[in-house]
Amino acid sequence: MEVIKTLFLIAFFSSIKCEPLQTSLLHAARQHINRQDHLEETPRDAAFIMVAQFLQDAAYDKVHTIAEELLDRAEKCKSLRPHESPAECAHQLMTTFLSHICNNQGLVGSHVFSVCCKMEITARLQCFLSSKKVDADSTNVPLIPRPELTCETDERNHMSLKTRFSYEISQRYPFLYGPTILTMSACYDTAVWSCCQEENKTECLQTKLEPIRRYIREISARHRHLCEIRIKFDDKIVRAVELILLTKKQPKANFSEIAKLTTDIKNLHKICCEGNTVACALGRDQLMNYTCSNQAILSSKFAQCCEQPEPFRGECIINSENDDKPSLPSLALRKFTEDQSACKQFSDKQDDFLQEFLYEYSRRHLELAVPVILRILATYKHLLEECCKLGNPLECHRRGKEMFQRVVRESRDRVRTYCGLHRMLGGSNFQDRLTVLYTKKAPQLSVQELVAFTRKMAAAASRCCPLSNERQSACVEDADKLILGALCRRHDAEPVNAGVGRCCDSYAFRKPCFDDLPVDGTYVPPPLSCDQVISLKEDLCRAQEEELQTEKQKLLSNLVKQKPQAAEDAFQAIGAGFTQLVEMCCHSEKQETCFQEEGPQLIRKCQSLLEADASQRVPM
Repeated sequence: MEVIKTLFLIAFFSSIKCEPLQTSLLHAARQHINRQDHLEETPRDAAFIMVAQFLQDAAYDKVHTIAEELLDRAEKCKSLRPHESPAECAHQLMTTFLSHICNNQGLVGSHVFSVCCKMEITARLQCFLSSKKVDADSTNVPLIPRPELTCETDERNHMSLKTRFSYEISQRYPFLYGPTILTMSACYDTAVWSCCQEENKTECLQTKLEPIRRYIREISARHRHLCEIRIKFDDKIVRAVELILLTKKQPKANFSEIAKLTTDIKNLHKICCEGNTVACALGRDQLMNYTCSNQAILSSKFAQCCEQPEPFRGECIINSENDDKPSLPSLALRKFTEDQSACKQFSDKQDDFLQEFLYEYSRRHLELAVPVILRILATYKHLLEECCKLGNPLECHRRGKEMFQRVVRESRDRVRTYCGLHRMLGGSNFQDRLTVLYTKKAPQLSVQELVAFTRKMAAAASRCCPLSNERQSACVEDADKLILGALCRRHDAEPVNAGVGRCCDSYAFRKPCFDDLPVDGTYVPPPLSCDQVISLKEDLCRAQEEELQTEKQKLLSNLVKQKPQAAEDAFQAIGAGFTQLVEMCCHSEKQETCFQEEGPQLIRKCQSLLEADASQRVPM
């Protein structure tokens, strides 16, 4: 059993593309893991994480002190019986925590918290949650700035190093679910332990810790996205998303099991999204106990995960592959489009009927992304609403299958066109095109925001477009739901324009809506001249390739804001001229002189674009 635990760590590190532990270290690793009693540590560690995520500016010692003061309440949550919900414990613990902060405001000294503390408990929690902030730059910072000192620190105070890691990650990623931080802390702990026995400790640490940092960054974005769905959309959307994800992972499970688990997970996610790490961790452990006890009727892919202890077991199950697609009769799905009773069932128990449709469709189409299946659900619901008013509804709603296929085909055609453009233009030129397109759609965004946004879209295309057609579509849809979700979060904080708001209002149809969003004709740009946006200095020659691309894309975005109706090749010609000029002058013996002599010509061409009528093409 202990060897299996260690093998899981090897498998986990391999799964996130990290070099696995050396086979010769297995015995020592087993001894190391034996020292960890995760069940006993969970309330203490989870309370620490919860405090650090809420009090992002608090020093390590203050977080530790407050967490210790909450420990009695956290320990009571540990005694939950298998059938008891963690919700009540969660409420009591959060009430105690927020009251403690509000009664001791000198501990953190935040003006924001003084505002929150004047509110009643439910509003107070939402106020605290809304004050959490993510520094985008911090997510790219290495987990350990000076890894060469890690082993020395670990020898002096092993638990302090592990807790310090939890502290750093919790404050850097305030929306990351607590159980994931517990798991990553254990993985970090094992990586440090194994690397400190290697001859080249620094290189080993860099190799093993970078994939952990990348995993944390990616899963944190997904956790935040799920929590935002809860805030922005009604309970039906939240439940539909959870039901699709569960059904795709466990397509052999029956509908009643999926429905029960959907309710349990929806409730658990609410607790996790509210930042109650103790109840989240204990609730997930409770859920995983149920899952592993019933794996025979849920999924054949959980066996290895269920042999692992917490904190590894839960993260392993969540990241396990979908179960094999079962052989299913077409009759079960046909009852929704070719049965006389469809309208009666829709009328009598609409929510239950649509959830069953979602279940039956999802388990037959594991290859489809969540937003696509939600579009099919919306299409089916609209079809029934129209058909069930007619005298012969069967003739009307039996068109459903054809309509569902059209939704899938449209999604794949859009992605195929998108990836075709990516293949034709290449990485940086593809992002140039996206920068032009999205500046027209959302010119109110700053050029920095637009470049960062389109960089993520281009990176997703580079990752997804080489895949097979079927996987390509799901990959792009899945990536775009997160990227567009971040744009909608920005809109909610500071409205961009009516078009962006309209697209953000529909979770299922966000991507096609943004794809089709036209130029925002209401935007009036501030006056701008080309010498303000084209900076040609010797410093450009010391810039990295990515920095040069960013400068070019900021130039393109600024030009589009001024002349959104101009021909796209005019913008691209200016961008290409900038790149060529930088390349030419940086190879010149007199770089500064070259920029001074050649730069004015590019600025004149740029200025002629700004001064031309929208209908005119600028000669290049």
